[in-house]
Amino acid sequence: MDEKNPQVHKRRVRYKGTHPRNFNEKYKELNPERYADTVEKIRQKGNTPAGMHISIMVGEILDFLDIQPGQQGLDATLGYGGHTLAMLQKLNHQGHIYGLDVDPIESEKTRARLEQKGFGAEDVTVKLINFAYIDQVAAEAGPFDFVLADLGVSSMQIDDPSRGFSFKNDGPLDLRLDPKHGISAAERLKTVAREELVGMLVENSDEPYAEEITAEVFRRRSAGIPIETTKDLYHVVETALEIIPQKERKMAVKKSCQRTFQALRIDINHEFEVLYQFLEKLPGILKPGGRAAILTFHSGEDRLVKKSFKQLQREGVYSEVARDVIRPSAEECRSNSRATSTKMRWAIKA
Repeated sequence: MDEKNPQVHKRRVRYKGTHPRNFNEKYKELNPERYADTVEKIRQKGNTPAGMHISIMVGEILDFLDIQPGQQGLDATLGYGGHTLAMLQKLNHQGHIYGLDVDPIESEKTRARLEQKGFGAEDVTVKLINFAYIDQVAAEAGPFDFVLADLGVSSMQIDDPSRGFSFKNDGPLDLRLDPKHGISAAERLKTVAREELVGMLVENSDEPYAEEITAEVFRRRSAGIPIETTKDLYHVVETALEIIPQKERKMAVKKSCQRTFQALRIDINHEFEVLYQFLEKLPGILKPGGRAAILTFHSGEDRLVKKSFKQLQREGVYSEVARDVIRPSAEECRSNSRATSTKMRWAIKA
């Protein structure tokens, strides 16, 4: 040991029982390179290891994009970098990919991860920017041969209780993709108007109990009961759905919680507005014959993509678009439950 720089031994997090339950205690899952066997066992069960994200429909995306060495591409939603890595491998160090993300925490981890896989600054440029501003990236980099946008929230964001994306573990009710900008979901619930909240739940997630959930939010606001954590919001939904028969209630609460969290996340991150801008600017950043693939995860997103692609095809902007959605295989859905709601659409620039 270097006496001038002694290494301090750091013990792993201790946990109760035989298996870690909390996110920060899952030290093997959070170190996939070191504990590959453990991670593979978890994946074989159809689960996603903590801190990881399993990229969806990689084969279908690569088949459509038909990436050739020497091309330039854009991954508009970098995330964990699984899709980016697969596309970089297709380029084989001949060409370049720009990866965009608004999450400063995860994007730096992904840049380092790609570098460890052998793809450095000469292969990939990671930019901390919202994909609504793809025109700014294209102004700097030039038009692209292929573009991918995966509109799902990454698993490592969902699983980390400190980000507040899930009701499964207690944490601050945040839901921001970029925690340094905007207001949290907790702050939004303190000021949102009653009619606006009902509309948000219906329009963003087709929530059938929007009125009941909104009523419980405002009952708590009037009583001075805070809604500041993910469990607080879970209990709001649970209380609102006491009207449902006991035997049906547990599943109904789970589904309504998923929809409520989704509706709030879409709202505070302005996801529909961002998607509108992206779809409007997409043709302008593609080369003639350039290909774009988009993965959506709920009906609202898919409707916007479908409408935009078909309208622009009628106008002659796209030479061809997907007639029907492409879905992941049954095998992929079995091995990754988070793939089940995925839909892929594509377009080719005229």
